[in-house]
Amino acid sequence: MSKAVYISTIDGKPGKPGQVYYPLTLRTLPQPSPQGRELLVRLTAASLNHRDLFLRQHLYPGVTFDVPLLADGVGIVVGAGPNVSNADKWQGKRVILNPGVGWKDCPDGPEEATGYRIMGGTKFYDKGTLQEYITIDESEVEEAPAHLSDAEAAALPLTGLTGWRALVSKAGERNSKDGAAILVTGIGGGVALMVLRFAVARGAHVFVTSSSQEKIQKAIELGAAGGVSYKEEGWDKKLLGMLPSGKKNFDAIIDGAGGDAIEKAARLLKAGGVLSVYGMTVSPKMPFTMQTVLKNIDVRGSTMGSRKEFKEMVDFVAANKIQPVVSRVLRTDIDDLSAIDGLFEDMKQGTQFGKLVVEFGKASGSKL
Repeated sequence: MSKAVYISTIDGKPGKPGQVYYPLTLRTLPQPSPQGRELLVRLTAASLNHRDLFLRQHLYPGVTFDVPLLADGVGIVVGAGPNVSNADKWQGKRVILNPGVGWKDCPDGPEEATGYRIMGGTKFYDKGTLQEYITIDESEVEEAPAHLSDAEAAALPLTGLTGWRALVSKAGERNSKDGAAILVTGIGGGVALMVLRFAVARGAHVFVTSSSQEKIQKAIELGAAGGVSYKEEGWDKKLLGMLPSGKKNFDAIIDGAGGDAIEKAARLLKAGGVLSVYGMTVSPKMPFTMQTVLKNIDVRGSTMGSRKEFKEMVDFVAANKIQPVVSRVLRTDIDDLSAIDGLFEDMKQGTQFGKLVVEFGKASGSKL
């Protein structure tokens, strides 16, 4: 048997978007049997993303009560379908799961007509990682980097993929390594922290913004060259004054807030610089200013990433021994719904610095 965590309706009825908070519920299911090219993975840890909170608030497309929650997971391969190309190779391997499907290698966006489909809690993809066992096609897993603990490996997939595409694919090679000056806004969130990790490892000068001086200091300890509070008057001018000798402007900004990001970018970026936007937590609209046009600034939207980019990201993490930042690890049984609810409360409060992970099984070779 396999236990899995879902959301459930209240009094048998769906709630109104933004006016409901669906409770967690536990189901015990038959252990899945791998078919065709599928692997059977005994999951050992999974991590939360903001989309999981939005699902509980009915603020995310495709909410369903029939698919386990969460998109990030790590586990041990314990079985293989009859058509797996090399079952012996996979048996006993610790793997992380590609968090979505429908996007193979196109640099522009998902190739499939149905678009990109993310694991966990929606009707678009029938798999989620907050369960004890999962079957998944062998093409959708990567061996977990050996230097990562289970919690770190579980924290990597979705934010790592999103950060990699926003930084490398969208900001571009020239603007994301070897002395480039990069601004990462809203440091503390999972994607922003992965961008910081990647950019530092690629040799860039990375600066950050936050409303919290504590988070800025933590970012500096992780390799950021400096940072400012965006609540401070004239913070953009202060940032420009921090740039290394020879740099007058930033090469790229990696932003997850939106709002007045384009207006700020026009003042902060070099001519032809890139504003890579992977989210809009402040506002769903950003005015495009004439100053931005005159400076030839590129504004590029970025969401998740392809299977090809996922492999590139995992390989980079392994080669450079990069560790995702984990804010809290909950080690418990998967049926401890009250404790798991506590992780969601951490996310609601927004006080975390890094990822929130639930570890509910031990993998051989795990460091935790």
